[in-house]
Amino acid sequence: MSIVGIEELEFGAEDVAAGKRFAEDFGLTRVDEDDRGTTFEALNGARLVIRAIDDPALPEAFEEGSTLRRMTWGVADAAALDALRERLSDQPGYVDHGDGLECRDPNGLAVRIRPTALREVELEVTPINQWGDMRRIDQPSPVYERATPASIGHAVFFVDDLEASERFYRELLGFSVSDRYIDRAVFLRMQVRGGHHNLFLLKLPHRGAGLNHVAFTVRDIHEVIGGGLAMNRRKWSTFLGPGRHPISSAYFWYVNSPLGGAFEYYTNEDYLTEAWEPREMRHSLESFTEWAIEGGIDAETRRQKKADA
Repeated sequence: MSIVGIEELEFGAEDVAAGKRFAEDFGLTRVDEDDRGTTFEALNGARLVIRAIDDPALPEAFEEGSTLRRMTWGVADAAALDALRERLSDQPGYVDHGDGLECRDPNGLAVRIRPTALREVELEVTPINQWGDMRRIDQPSPVYERATPASIGHAVFFVDDLEASERFYRELLGFSVSDRYIDRAVFLRMQVRGGHHNLFLLKLPHRGAGLNHVAFTVRDIHEVIGGGLAMNRRKWSTFLGPGRHPISSAYFWYVNSPLGGAFEYYTNEDYLTEAWEPREMRHSLESFTEWAIEGGIDAETRRQKKADA
């Protein structure tokens, strides 16, 4: 379908200064700043905007405290935007800005659609040597002092009404189901051919609507590790990682964020096509994480942090 990427995430922060430090330490580039907010970019031009929590330019929040306030998706062109006008015109909070559309999804999140401004990114990625497939010859694997995210890859939300939220993204925006946790969650990708998921919608008992995390792609597992260690050196706490998700094959590292939820570095996710058959499974620890380090790795000793640290 027409959605081609995550263009922008706008956050309302209780501590704007801490949010800006976090974004810079995370590896994003500051590209704009004024009295109302600060904008950072990933390599492909995807933007993170940080504003004060009470900034009137932000839409109403779907949960208390610092959190994501608006998510912008890019479409291929103006014709694709026109095709969505009729589909979205009866949705709550609908506004036609001319060069973009805006409404609220069933979870209460402000969603904006506009023609994409994302850039192509070319990165040198060192090959991995595996049994019978030796591609890295006379060359060591890299060690990264920090990460530089290439793009915003996905977002994960707690939802009140899983069926309604899934229907919005599938029927109105054209997302495809990749996998499902029965009666608990659904993984959705914006294109039939693409990475395992760009949205993960999760319904938990006693947890209302809100942000779980946003995820940024990096080039390889070495950059995941380098990014996580760099964040620990700068005293940002790890939620979980490094680790691996068997349901998407991705390697990950989650860092707790002062902007709300967590920020994730990830790489090596599955690439799916129209031949993929979505799996339906019960949510379990084994299906979510094959392995993971809780609390991260101490950046000085390069060992797992002590439980009481």
